[in-house]
Amino acid sequence: MRWIPTTAALLVVAALPLSLTACSSGSSASAGAAKPATPPGTPKAAEDPNAGLATGSQLKEALAPASFFGAGYAVDGAGVRDSGPMYQEPSNSPVSPSKPDCTKFSGTGWITVTGDGGVSFAQNDYANKNTSAEIAQEIDVFRGTNAATVLQHLAKATAACPTFKDTDTKTMVKVKGAATTGLGDEAYTVTLTDPAWQNGSTLIAVRRGTAVVTVLSTAGHDNGLATAKKLAARVTGALGTEKG
Repeated sequence: MRWIPTTAALLVVAALPLSLTACSSGSSASAGAAKPATPPGTPKAAEDPNAGLATGSQLKEALAPASFFGAGYAVDGAGVRDSGPMYQEPSNSPVSPSKPDCTKFSGTGWITVTGDGGVSFAQNDYANKNTSAEIAQEIDVFRGTNAATVLQHLAKATAACPTFKDTDTKTMVKVKGAATTGLGDEAYTVTLTDPAWQNGSTLIAVRRGTAVVTVLSTAGHDNGLATAKKLAARVTGALGTEKG
């Protein structure tokens, strides 16, 4: 026998769309009532200057892993550092990139030669126990367009340091720099050579958005160039399309 809905059931079914419509209309009215008009002259809330920037905890994930460096290399525990989940205030260094401390080029944190400081960073260093070769990697993140300024300051610092005295050998180190294509948004390479050294050093800085990747390499017989390029490309690629 075919079921015929009762009058009560028909009333419930007929009323259902009306109930849904009323609920929807009520929600819109409530949402509108929950947003009172902002009084004239009310100042806007200050924007977070670090919004969208990667933290040190995130940046360390983009550093090349131990497997990248191959046999003989081990991480230097003293060189493993990052700024953690918080942001730091960028340093306002009085150092002029036109009058830098040129000896900073010989350290793993050589980007400090520019006098610029970021809001987050991550870094580590690897050394080869068999050859004494050294490879270092670092990522620093800056606010606004400051990352591009770092590259400009690096070029100025390099021009201001055609030579400097090695604090260990007391010999003169030659410094050469040039803009580099094919890496990130822009890149700059610095080559250090000294007749007293077994091999020279290659330093590369790559900007990707608001981040600056810096590497140092003394590996190989080409002043560390091939390894530095490979590492710079690896770390820059790991940053992906993130703003920081």
